[in-house]
Amino acid sequence: MKLLVTGGAGFIGSAVVRLAVSRGHDVVNLDALTYAACLENVASVADSPLYTFVQADIRDLASLDAVFKAHQPDAVMHLAAESHVDRSIDGPLAFLETNVMGTYNMLQAARTNWEARGRPETFRFHHISTDEVFGSLGATGQFTEETPYDPRSPYSASKASSDHLVRAWAETYGLPVVLTNCSNNYGPYHFPEKLIPVVILSALAGKPIPIYGKGENVRDWLYVEDHADALLLVLEKGALGRSYNIGGENERSNLELVQTICAILDKLKPATTSYAQLIEFVTDRPGHDLRYAIDPTRIRDELGWRPSVTVEEGLEKTVRWYLDNEAWWRPLLARAGVGERLGRA
Repeated sequence: MKLLVTGGAGFIGSAVVRLAVSRGHDVVNLDALTYAACLENVASVADSPLYTFVQADIRDLASLDAVFKAHQPDAVMHLAAESHVDRSIDGPLAFLETNVMGTYNMLQAARTNWEARGRPETFRFHHISTDEVFGSLGATGQFTEETPYDPRSPYSASKASSDHLVRAWAETYGLPVVLTNCSNNYGPYHFPEKLIPVVILSALAGKPIPIYGKGENVRDWLYVEDHADALLLVLEKGALGRSYNIGGENERSNLELVQTICAILDKLKPATTSYAQLIEFVTDRPGHDLRYAIDPTRIRDELGWRPSVTVEEGLEKTVRWYLDNEAWWRPLLARAGVGERLGRA
């Protein structure tokens, strides 16, 4: 199968690219190479005859039309997005341009190409989204595929909008689509502005480890390579027009998560005192959702998928990767906004 993967030089997208190539798929990686992209993420497959890189921006419909015409993909995996909530608070327009209009452009280009090829029944447009579109949970309950949308940040609102566009193109134009909404991802190649790499790299530098509010916010953590496996499974076997929630079944509060990372670092790279001594509580960000939790019953029962690692196992793998790959993360610390407090509003 020939896959067109958007955002394939990003964190989740690159995991999809690496796994898809390893399974024998032809992969066209379309990425604009904005601030969070890194071609080193796909260096392990860059020389494969199954891999092609195209630098293009999903905000440019003409470029997308040319890519579809040149490569004629059998399926699209649309991951390209602005994804950092704090950045969306400071600059929401970029999130609307990329996540909303960029998805519109992808749908239009895919539809045009699909119709020109006689509307093949085997074509799929897989839209990858987030659990943040469902809003915030209290102490109990989980998000299901039927949970009403209730986005609370410019980021989640833009992703909710893109989800609605995908469903509209399926209903109005018959475009064959599947959708997935995932919980928080972590793992190798995670750009160093997100919580887990911030914790690891702050600790290694002996700097304060910032935690918003009291660290009570709860997330369901999904190892990125497990996510990539689930995404390919949904693409190949998911029911047309159906959505699937993908979760790690690993809920942890932010404080518990940071304490676990510090304990792993204490074991793997001991310092004179525990890294947990560096924890510092900072002013919460505006509109910070209290809790996300995914009910993965549908993907488990229909497709037989479950995560392969616990959060403790995945975090140790992740910490080891960062300890072994300073040459990857060190240059990224100089990119715009990295290391700064964003999202104060």
